[in-house]
Amino acid sequence: MPLFDLPLEELRDYLPARDEPADFDAFWSRTLAEAAEHDLSPTFTPYDIPLTAVDVYDTDFAGWGGDRVNAWFLVPRGAQGPLPCVVKYIGYSGGRGFAHDHLTWPSAGYATLVVDTRGQGAAHVQNPGSTADPHAGGPPHAPGMMTRGVLDPDTYYYRRVFTDATRAVDVAAGHPAVDAGAIVVTGASQGGGIAQAVAALRPGVRAALIDVPFLTHFRRAVEITGRDPYQELVRFLASQRGTPEQVFRTLSYFDGLNFASRGQVPALYSVALMDDICPPSTVFGAYNHWRGPKEISVWPWNNHEGGGPFQVEEQLRYLHKLLADR
Repeated sequence: MPLFDLPLEELRDYLPARDEPADFDAFWSRTLAEAAEHDLSPTFTPYDIPLTAVDVYDTDFAGWGGDRVNAWFLVPRGAQGPLPCVVKYIGYSGGRGFAHDHLTWPSAGYATLVVDTRGQGAAHVQNPGSTADPHAGGPPHAPGMMTRGVLDPDTYYYRRVFTDATRAVDVAAGHPAVDAGAIVVTGASQGGGIAQAVAALRPGVRAALIDVPFLTHFRRAVEITGRDPYQELVRFLASQRGTPEQVFRTLSYFDGLNFASRGQVPALYSVALMDDICPPSTVFGAYNHWRGPKEISVWPWNNHEGGGPFQVEEQLRYLHKLLADR
């Protein structure tokens, strides 16, 4: 994919206007308060897998609406706690996968909570999921998740996902092996968009590692990329022709630009300049709105894979330095 977005020198200064509803904060306060009416009731069941350096637990907890959300919890064997914890969110269409897919962070001395994404992963061979979404009915939607319930912010799919993800931080914070003051959220693509939202919604998160974030600057994304998942919105709008105002109003409650403007913790972003799934201007738009201490890794020749394992190494060094004096 050739370069197609703004030049890098313009991206570094790109600060788009935000479409923010007046009741944005009230909406999320109400949403999280409703979720808090359900006890988390987390379970941590030892998982039988022949790993000698990591203890693994098959975990679940009550997310939005009290629905059970699955996760993996991994802890370095024999580590003296409490430990910093990385809460990891998953990319679009994938689930939590297999426990042995997530050994990087526990190998570096971190407790790790890998959160399943409700309703996703059923058709993903490498990263299967196991968490249902019982609230997926309602008006027609385009195949995929992007338009599920999109005519009303109360019914939109990502209201449930962001709430599950925020509750997951509470689960980590309540575990005796975890230092509740050293919880870091991370993810790439959809996972990056979720981490970006959670860092703004959940007080007490220590830092955010946000790679090539999806769910950000919706209006620009649907106008300049021809790739899914944003094209799910385009197909919906093309067939449901009287709905654009309603759709973009709903999306404004979930736009990463609005979460970024509330982000105050240290953040390490990454962006790929040839990314035609999450265009670089959508990433820089959020990064430039982020209010806390921030850094961004720029990968000039990469598409949506971004920095891949190179970025993971940067994250390891970044967190080691950030948390060294905790």
